[in-house]
Amino acid sequence: MDASEYHEVNRKSWDAVSDWWHDHMYAPDGWRRAASDPTAVFSRAELRFLGELTGAKACVLASGNNLTAIALAAMGASVTSVDISESQLDLARQKTAELGLSIELVRADVVDLSPLADGRFDVVHTGGGVADWIADLATYYSEAVRILRPGGLLIARDRHPFRAIWRDVDRLELAFSYFEIGPDGQPEYGDRSHQTLDEAEPVPSYLFHWTVSDRVMAVLNAGCQLIHLEESGTHRSSWEVPPVEGLPAELLLVGRKE
Repeated sequence: MDASEYHEVNRKSWDAVSDWWHDHMYAPDGWRRAASDPTAVFSRAELRFLGELTGAKACVLASGNNLTAIALAAMGASVTSVDISESQLDLARQKTAELGLSIELVRADVVDLSPLADGRFDVVHTGGGVADWIADLATYYSEAVRILRPGGLLIARDRHPFRAIWRDVDRLELAFSYFEIGPDGQPEYGDRSHQTLDEAEPVPSYLFHWTVSDRVMAVLNAGCQLIHLEESGTHRSSWEVPPVEGLPAELLLVGRKE
């Protein structure tokens, strides 16, 4: 399959599970807290680079639960939220109305942002493990940078790839080599989180593995100067089975469009 076919499977998966995901994986007041406390959404490094956002144009790619979009809007930015799942956007539409925030919602695949014009945004943010779902990392970052104005910031915060290579057992046992990458090298496997649904069969979906260097080079090749790289966090999330404490939890990349 090509990237669009993989992503279409994932779109159907997120449309099917979005209600369950929001009910089970997020604090009930998470939406409201995102609007009142940006530190609940962003790291200190992200907030430092975001700075004053009043009047800025920001885009959140693969916006998912839309906590990032809500936080940016509450900080004064004019926000466009992009996600492949209409169900995710429907939930965002409900929550932003409750909060009294105006956010433009666009359904699109992050490897084809043709609905968005070149150089439109001051900031493009993406994160929360999005890169794990992307079959074509180079096009993903290339499209993200295309919609940035010259000098604009790309902020990408994702699950650290060191966390992805372990089997779901209570010891550190490799599932695959760290250097098996992308849709060609990485074996296809269903998203474990979607198997927690009360259904006879798990909802099919695909994840992809990308190394730190894959991600850095994708940012550079897209036309950004890398101005910040940070590995952070040693916590173990509730859904992680192997004892990964001590391994970096997140990878933050910040690029400035040349």
